[in-house]
Amino acid sequence: MKRRNVLKGLAMIPLAGTVLGKESVLAETTEGSSGVVISSMTTQAKGISTVTSFMAEDNIFRSIGVEPIINCRGAYTIIGGCLELPPVRQAMEAASHNFVQYDELAEGIGQRLADLTKSEWGMVSAGCAAGMKHVTAACVTGGDPEKLIRIPDLSGFDKNEVIIPLYSRNTYDHAVRNIGVKIVHVSNAAELEKAINSKTAMIYVNAVNGSFTGQPFSLEVIASVAKPKNIPILIDAAAENLTIPSVHIKRGADVVAYSGGKAIRGPQCAGLMLGRKDILQSAWQASSPHHGPGRDNKVGREEMIGMMAAVETWLKRDHDAEYKSWMNRLNTIAKKVLTIEGIKTSISEPVELSNKHPTLWVSWDPAKFNVTGYEIAEELGSTKPRVAVGSKDQSDGTTSIDLVSSHMQEGEDKMVAERVFEILNRKRSPKSSAMAAPSGNISGLWDVDVKFFSSIIKHSLNIQQDGNWVNGSHKSQFDERSIGGTIEGDQIKLSSTLSKPGDQITFYFSGNLNGDTFSGDIHMGEYRTAKFTAKRNSLKPVRRKVLVPKGPPLAT
Repeated sequence: MKRRNVLKGLAMIPLAGTVLGKESVLAETTEGSSGVVISSMTTQAKGISTVTSFMAEDNIFRSIGVEPIINCRGAYTIIGGCLELPPVRQAMEAASHNFVQYDELAEGIGQRLADLTKSEWGMVSAGCAAGMKHVTAACVTGGDPEKLIRIPDLSGFDKNEVIIPLYSRNTYDHAVRNIGVKIVHVSNAAELEKAINSKTAMIYVNAVNGSFTGQPFSLEVIASVAKPKNIPILIDAAAENLTIPSVHIKRGADVVAYSGGKAIRGPQCAGLMLGRKDILQSAWQASSPHHGPGRDNKVGREEMIGMMAAVETWLKRDHDAEYKSWMNRLNTIAKKVLTIEGIKTSISEPVELSNKHPTLWVSWDPAKFNVTGYEIAEELGSTKPRVAVGSKDQSDGTTSIDLVSSHMQEGEDKMVAERVFEILNRKRSPKSSAMAAPSGNISGLWDVDVKFFSSIIKHSLNIQQDGNWVNGSHKSQFDERSIGGTIEGDQIKLSSTLSKPGDQITFYFSGNLNGDTFSGDIHMGEYRTAKFTAKRNSLKPVRRKVLVPKGPPLAT
């Protein structure tokens, strides 16, 4: 699914087009007393619309100095996921008034979800990733608590391997890896056939293009190999629309995992697992409130009832009317920005189940407007009122921003239209392409102290400078990769990317040169920031002559 595919970008672009943390977006606390949050809660509980709440000075987030955001980006957790529907909030409020035995609650909800979704069973977890973790534990333990309490030490387990198609590797499969399993990669049916053995606990599939019907290694192909061998299949459909009955179960999956806080618009911190009752009951055993590796993934009675209410509401929602309202919002924005000469717009509509919402693309020639989509997205996200949008440089030389309307609220489309219009319509002078002459030569080896939040780790840089341009290698504690960037005057900007199956971290170095030292900040996207100090390595390279043998050795 697309949410997983865009994670690379989101790791570096949490909000708009860059790593945002500027003072300009921090709100001022409206009161110094401890009653400011309570006051805000009381005001917002009176039924004020979201757009009114967004503009209010006593907005609950502003009360603690945090500026809220208009979400034109999508259901991403880093900006809050979705807004829960009113019936969901009402159900959660109702659940908060009484105590209940959680296993009895899980049984009741499991059966109710089964009835609603035409599945064998249902389970609510503390988010989609937590649910995938519990399902993995279930497939490893088979519901045996003696095995459960040994996780993640799987020594002696009869099943401790999980097979993942290479196209399915993504950052979210940490949920699977957290159980301590060995990950086995496969690329086709023949490799899958060979990889399955007595140690295979499960196959994890991400609902991306490679898994689609008709693809060489689709879910159906995987199921045709796995089913005769009784190997369960978990499919990650976090950002998808709910289908009833689930298309993935019909295609061969044993359990399908959904996020509660995306298209379904349930509790943001809930996940929905549907499928085989035996696996999901073992998964519930591995979940809180039970002790073991899943105790840290606590789901409350409010989220459990709220998730069930979200599924009930899904069956009653007018999805066509919702989609039409999303299109209307995008058309409002497009109509406004098209009054600017040189602006073009288009709306892309999805065909797959994941992130099934229209997207407005606003594009222009950066040479004529003297600004890029990245810069517009940065300004929208870092100044008030904050608007989260995407950005992209197109292959035809144009640049663009992209806006999603499925999580906008009534009235926000007009605010966004005015905001985008104002910023795009601003006159800008052409930018000079000239680069300031470097103040020094930084070629050579550099010893780097990286100061993370709670540790200092040794890194090193091996740099070659050619005028303003810098290339070389960046060695960290566990990895070595290429690094590149620029030096203008005494300002140095470098970036390197660590890429592993399922993970990617980009280090953006920004610092100033002072003799044989340069220091500054490192931005790491979703992993936030660090400080660094680089000092030139003073060791002289070893110089020695090499004697090449003239023939075979006469002694060893």
